[in-house]
Amino acid sequence: MSPNAHITSHRKPRRPASQSWVVRTGVAGGVLSTLAVAGAGSASASANDKPTEATMEMPAFNADLATSIAQSAVATQQTAVDYQVRAQVEEALDNAKADAKKAKDEADRKAEAERKEKEKREADEARASRGGERSSLGTKSASASDDESGSSASTTSKKSSATGSAATLVDFLRAQVGKPYIMGSTGPSAYDCSGLVMAAYSQIGIDLPRVSQDQSTAGTQVSTSNLQVGDILYWGSAGSAYHVAVYVGGGKFIGAQNPSTGIVERDMSYSPPTGAVRVM
Repeated sequence: MSPNAHITSHRKPRRPASQSWVVRTGVAGGVLSTLAVAGAGSASASANDKPTEATMEMPAFNADLATSIAQSAVATQQTAVDYQVRAQVEEALDNAKADAKKAKDEADRKAEAERKEKEKREADEARASRGGERSSLGTKSASASDDESGSSASTTSKKSSATGSAATLVDFLRAQVGKPYIMGSTGPSAYDCSGLVMAAYSQIGIDLPRVSQDQSTAGTQVSTSNLQVGDILYWGSAGSAYHVAVYVGGGKFIGAQNPSTGIVERDMSYSPPTGAVRVM
């Protein structure tokens, strides 16, 4: 007998080969089935999740984008309208300023032309006055030795041609001859044209307006062919006269002519007046 005959064997009995193959096949099939089911479930879940996410989020994104674009378009259009309105307003203001400047320039041009015309007229009057004075002095000098008494008689005749208030008026005016012309002055050392007329009439208690425009309408309008001593002569239109003087008889007037000549006595032919008013 073998020494190992009574030793119990610890090996497990072998299964039949066919049974082992069946077991292994079953296990593998179960695992594969499990994996297939899990994979199919995962794929199904993945497929279900992705379309759901796309269909839920994309419409919301597109709506927000459309709203933003629409708002941007409205804002852009409003900005363009505002810019156009501002441009039109600025253009209107520029046009108004240009028109105002043009009108002012035209007014200034006319005023300057009138001023130059007046200065030219006064200069012409001054030259004519100086020429007349030289001619008058020459004539007086030539005739003084021949007829001194005749000259005195003529002077007396001029002074006596006016009486009462008119004589007082003429005497005052002749006393001012030779004094300077100063614009805005009313005496006693200098006068302008209307200042002299106002001062002369104040000697006989008659108050006249200060300026020539108003003095030319201060009394009754009379013809220059029917003048009386003391009538106010004016140059220009009644109510807008630019010069005044006083008729002193004998076809003469006394007035404050201009800065070059001062206060002078002149023949009417030297500078025929436009009209006359009578206040006495």
